[in-house]
Amino acid sequence: MPTATDFKDYYAILGVSKTATPEEIKRAYRKLARKHHPDVNPGNPEAEEQFKAINEANEVVSNPETREKYDQFGQYWKQGAAGVAPPGETNTNAAGFDQYGNFDDFINDLLGNLGGRKRAGGTHYRTSTQQPDDFTGFRSQAPAPDTEAAIALSFSEAFHGVQKRLQLDDETINVRIPPGAKPGSRIRIKGKGRLSPFSPQRGDLYLTIELFPHRFFQFSGDNLTCEVPIRPDEAVLGTQIHVPTPDGDVMMTVPKGVNSGQSLRLRGKGWILPKGNRTDLILKLQIVSPQELSEIEQDCYEKIQSNSSFNPRSAIEEVKL
Repeated sequence: MPTATDFKDYYAILGVSKTATPEEIKRAYRKLARKHHPDVNPGNPEAEEQFKAINEANEVVSNPETREKYDQFGQYWKQGAAGVAPPGETNTNAAGFDQYGNFDDFINDLLGNLGGRKRAGGTHYRTSTQQPDDFTGFRSQAPAPDTEAAIALSFSEAFHGVQKRLQLDDETINVRIPPGAKPGSRIRIKGKGRLSPFSPQRGDLYLTIELFPHRFFQFSGDNLTCEVPIRPDEAVLGTQIHVPTPDGDVMMTVPKGVNSGQSLRLRGKGWILPKGNRTDLILKLQIVSPQELSEIEQDCYEKIQSNSSFNPRSAIEEVKL
């Protein structure tokens, strides 16, 4: 039996109020999960314990049914959910039966929360108070609840695919993430969701993919984008440069006369798609001026400046209000 010292304030763990909306809880969970994820804090047991606590809290308060029991029974919410009376209460109060006029009303409302069959004139559900076996049979038909959770990956793990070990309550499972997982995509793991309150069946676990930011690559739709710096002379005269791609450097031709902000496309060098083909890599050019010049460079730039007839501001000379 849990004691006062065993009680975990799941709202405090997530940093939200007891009146927080599902969206607020989801945002708080994702923020904390990214901060305390073991991949971000390798070898840090405190972060690992905090990550487990965050997932446990989210598991309870993100589900309307378990949240209701938690709000009602506090540290005894698991006993209340199972129909066991908390200390000092009867079984009737533990199940919340005292708020109903009769047992039929209680069962109708309980099964209504599990997605039963509606009848005209209100929400009512088929029950049986004559034979316990009939009611047990109806329970076994109730769908097992699914579970949703977020898993954060590095760009490398998502691109190449990875196998992750996840802790689900007292069970450790291995999850294979296929190559090409994108932010927001979901992976279904059958039979690893929450237990059904009416049968030994378990729902499915849905993992939503989140990616840690990369210092070079970003997503633009299905394609990858990045910024590539070039020198002023390379922009004027054109050149060939090495640029990174997800699977290694490639040589790319920069045509002469390019402008800062202009984009070039490397076809088939972007993200992996489910069928194995690749999207494109879009490179945005950034002309970077040197901060320090040698004597030769200084002399050359001065000669260019004094002899150039090109005026890049000719198009704006007549602009006025």
